[in-house]
Amino acid sequence: MKALLVGEYREGQLLESTYELLGFAGQLGADTAMLLVGSSSQLPAYGGTLYLADVAACGEYNPDLHKKLILDTVAKENPDYVVFLHSSYGWDLAPRVAAQLKVAQVSEITGLVDGGFEVGACNAKMRRTVKPATAKAVLTIQAGAFPVAQPGGTPQVQQLSAAGGNGVEFVGYEPAEAKDVDLTRAEIIVSAGRGIGKKDNVPVIAALAKAFGGELGASRPVVDAGWVEHSHQVGTTGQTVSPKLYVACGISGAIQHLAGMKKSDFVVAINKDKDAPIGEIADVLVVADVLQFVPALTAKLAK
Repeated sequence: MKALLVGEYREGQLLESTYELLGFAGQLGADTAMLLVGSSSQLPAYGGTLYLADVAACGEYNPDLHKKLILDTVAKENPDYVVFLHSSYGWDLAPRVAAQLKVAQVSEITGLVDGGFEVGACNAKMRRTVKPATAKAVLTIQAGAFPVAQPGGTPQVQQLSAAGGNGVEFVGYEPAEAKDVDLTRAEIIVSAGRGIGKKDNVPVIAALAKAFGGELGASRPVVDAGWVEHSHQVGTTGQTVSPKLYVACGISGAIQHLAGMKKSDFVVAINKDKDAPIGEIADVLVVADVLQFVPALTAKLAK
């Protein structure tokens, strides 16, 4: 089994998330080759074959040109899977490549289960396992769902070049609209999950955040229910954070949420379910009723 991994290069830098592709391939047990439209001064620590196209000539994004580079590499490597990150780059290119190759596409993979790919369903509130109906497939993997893997070594570079394009000019990146709360800068975040029960209980969690001198965060179900503003959401559809301390209150640990906070230095999870998935990544798991434990902790900190 072979996978062609399509790395990402943005604003003069190789994205660290490119190494998540290697983590995915490792779990898949696939041999790999990598393709990157980037710079020879920013090569990945990867000992395999790297097909490199010069970003100065090809642009950081040009749909038809980048698709042609990928298809040319597919012709050389004949991979079973072409794997992208589930990013704006991958969202746009993956279906173009799949349509050209006439193969199945599986988007936003969060895990591998029984020879199939686990993906979200029902607005990411459930999961399902799917298998491509074609022998080969194009895949996109959810950011943060697979470990970062850096095998090291120096790649065997094969230069790629392609002419033409579709008349699209890449102008640049537009920053996202400023949020009411920038959780990416917070050193302490206390997040509310569905386990807090109702909107009236949000102030209990907010009080703990204040006692810690931190910010209030929230999981997607809490935001979807209208209990907390979207600017407080942590996860792949919210903000990706890396605080020194992350306290998860009544959060079960869906992969979309874990992907947004897994880089936290220290994680405390408070949940009455000792088998909640978040316990697998928590440094400390407090098995207790959130609405009993949190007020007690807040009072203790106040002293």
